Amino acid sequence: MPNSRTENKPPGYSIRRATLEDADTIVAHRKGMVRDIHPSKTALLDGMGTAFEQWLIPRVREGKYLGWLAVSPDGLVAAGIGLWLIDWPPTILSTSTYRGYILNVYTDPAHRKKGLARRLTQTALDWCRSNNINVIVLHASQYGRPLYESLGFSANNEMRLILEK
Repeated sequence: MPNSRTENKPPGYSIRRATLEDADTIVAHRKGMVRDIHPSKTALLDGMGTAFEQWLIPRVREGKYLGWLAVSPDGLVAAGIGLWLIDWPPTILSTSTYRGYILNVYTDPAHRKKGLARRLTQTALDWCRSNNINVIVLHASQYGRPLYESLGFSANNEMRLILEK
C-alpha cells in the first residue's frame, strides 16, 4: 500500500529549504496565490507584495518563517510553501510555545497536478513533528481544501472580524 509520503513524488523534482535569497520568489508565489484566489483584486497585488516582503525578510532572518521550494528537473522553482512559527501560549492541545501556520502554498500553473503541494505540505508537517510543534493551522482556499483534508486538517471554531480603517 502506498505511503502518503511517497505516493505522489513527482519524478525529477527536488525539495530544498528557501533562503533569504529566495525572497523575490516567495513574494511572487504569494502574489500568484492571491491572484488565483481573488482575480478581481489584482490591482492590490503590488502593494500587498511590497508590504509582505517587508514582513517576510525579518522573519526569515529570525527563523520564524521557514520555506521550502520544489525545483523542477530543469532547475526552475515550480512550487513553494511557507511555515510561520507563531508565538503561542501553551494550551490543553499543546504545551509548545509555538503554533505552525502554513501559508503561501503555490504551484506554478505549468507544474500543477503533479503532487508538489502535497509533497511540500508533508515536508512542512514533518519539520513540525521533528520540532515538537503539534498544532498547525492554515486557511484553505477552495482549491486546497481537499488536499488539506486528506492530510488530516479539519475546520475549527475560529471566528473573524475585519475592522474598517
